[in-house]
Amino acid sequence: MQTLYVELGDRRYPIYIGSQLNPEQLLAPYILGKQVMIVSNDTVAPLYLEHYQQALQNLGKTVAHCILPDGEKYKDIEHLNLIFDALLSSGFNRDCTVLALGGGVVGDMAGFAAASFQRGVYFVQVPTTLLSQVDSSVGGKTGINHPLGKNMIGAFKQPQVVLADMAQLKTLPSRELSAGLAEVIKYALLGDVDFLAWLEQHMDALVAGDETLLAEAVYRSCAHKARIVANDEKEQGERALLNLGHTFGHAIESYLGYGVWLHGEAVATGMVMAADLSCRMGWISEADLNRAKTLIQRAKLPIKCPVIPLDEFLSYMSHDKKVLNGQLRLVLMRTLGQAMITKDFDVELMQQAILANQEKA
Repeated sequence: MQTLYVELGDRRYPIYIGSQLNPEQLLAPYILGKQVMIVSNDTVAPLYLEHYQQALQNLGKTVAHCILPDGEKYKDIEHLNLIFDALLSSGFNRDCTVLALGGGVVGDMAGFAAASFQRGVYFVQVPTTLLSQVDSSVGGKTGINHPLGKNMIGAFKQPQVVLADMAQLKTLPSRELSAGLAEVIKYALLGDVDFLAWLEQHMDALVAGDETLLAEAVYRSCAHKARIVANDEKEQGERALLNLGHTFGHAIESYLGYGVWLHGEAVATGMVMAADLSCRMGWISEADLNRAKTLIQRAKLPIKCPVIPLDEFLSYMSHDKKVLNGQLRLVLMRTLGQAMITKDFDVELMQQAILANQEKA
């Protein structure tokens, strides 16, 4: 097992990364009240709920659960209320812990519930997908979607602890594994050319589910995110770099309908659009662009999205959280492995990059 810490001034929390992790042992110091609400979904719960429920009961906790339907399309206020209903009907108090057992949707919704219930209760993350292990479980961003934009309603809520168990990835469908690899690739493209070379060397084995290599990819990805979050917890500056590809990707997700494409699939194509624009701006070379595209394709991810009318694509981009004073800011690449946040880009070139990376009918 490897351990990372997210350092937040006078606060810190661990990320445990390994295989066949012992939840009873690892969670014991972090479940501070007597009551635990496990939030999961109807795909993950049959696999892992009983195991975690028993571990918590062995610690003398009162355990209840809330099972959500599985899918991004359910990440809304209606289904968030199911968690509040479960907490209230079970008589939970402000010393309770909400434990997220699932992927990014479960973690985002459970975290938002924990941030809101009685104005804030304890929160624990047990991410069961690669995407949630390397991204959404770390850093405290929580929230739900709105028809006009993804993740537009939410709160910052840091967990007490994160348990990333590689053994749980064995039950992950290959499409979901690839979606997680999109976020892994993101860390390499935005800030670590050595990690990019490592991914190029090992991508085929990662796609095949090599547990040791996946653990290394999770560790390196989380280390990147932990460093950035420590410097900028509330995304006032550097943390926005973690949105490489996301402004384009969120527009794709929003237009197609949440859940039609997985988040990682949309981010993958979004990163290609960002790299394409960076190339058109003369910041990275054609060879760099092709290098990024090739790695994304090797991860079994799309590099083009379905045709989306440009005005609608731009409308969804205008609702992005990085819009400041009416000005859209993008995360682009000054060089491969060095991202930047900028409002100084050519809008016409951006439109060309969007259109060039859509599947033609």
